[in-house]
Amino acid sequence: MNFASLLSIIATLFLLLVAGYVSRKTGIINEVASKNLSKLIVQLGQPMLIIGSLLSVEFSVENLRQGALIVALGFLAHFLLSVLAFLFCLPIRDADERKITEFSAIFANCGFIGFPIMKAIFGDIGLFWGAFFIISFHLTLWTWGIAIYARKRPDIRLTPKKVFLNFGTVPCLIGVLLYVSQAIPGVVIPAFLADFINYLGSLCTPISMLITGALLATRSPRQIFGNKNIYYLSFIKLLAMPLLMLLFTRLIGLSYEMSMLLTVMAAMPSAAMVSMLSELHDINPGYASQSVGTTALLSTLTLPIVLFVAQWVFGV
Repeated sequence: MNFASLLSIIATLFLLLVAGYVSRKTGIINEVASKNLSKLIVQLGQPMLIIGSLLSVEFSVENLRQGALIVALGFLAHFLLSVLAFLFCLPIRDADERKITEFSAIFANCGFIGFPIMKAIFGDIGLFWGAFFIISFHLTLWTWGIAIYARKRPDIRLTPKKVFLNFGTVPCLIGVLLYVSQAIPGVVIPAFLADFINYLGSLCTPISMLITGALLATRSPRQIFGNKNIYYLSFIKLLAMPLLMLLFTRLIGLSYEMSMLLTVMAAMPSAAMVSMLSELHDINPGYASQSVGTTALLSTLTLPIVLFVAQWVFGV
């Protein structure tokens, strides 16, 4: 792994975060623009990012088998993260903050931020692996994630439609079908279609970081740095859980590549869906946006630490 390249990407993400913060403070991005940009990324950019990532590697049966393994490992990883998050969040007294902290600790920004990090470590195959990991992410988010928010809230319901038909699972299915279709003799994805998908997918990282920075700007410095639960969340999300994930994958004998995949995804900051779902269901959206923004900001410091430890553990 080229640490210089990785640090360059982290520095770029940090500057995008700062640009978003300044844009909100100066009125370039307002509340309406922020919500519309969020919709653009979730409903258009993210699906294209997933599809494009699945098409980034030439078809082979071995790659398909590896993808299926990653989906299974993704479910295992989310199960472990869910157990750890539940236990870590028991001391939090405020019910809404406990929900958001638990949700934020489990579900990471494994697409918008995770994909460029995976590419920096493994190249295009890293994007391919990440796209299969996203399948487990979305199925877990729309089941256990919704169940977390639904505690003592009879108005929040888990439905089969939400589980299987959403802006994560549908593009995953489309991407897998397009990927497998390349095994059929004569079937080639047209270059213009691939370019269209990749152009839209490339919007995700810069715009999502701008939005995250803009969300941070809605909170005062005292709110950002004065809430002890945010520090607790940042510690368990960005250091404790990824390092425990690294230990777990090492104990069960996973390969370096698969261990790094699960560790990197666990070390990502909290997913943007945290603030979107909190705003939708009116569950302390201010604290939710703060959890997304603060973990994104601090991850620029913690991610190199986690990756350095992982490299040391594997002797790479």
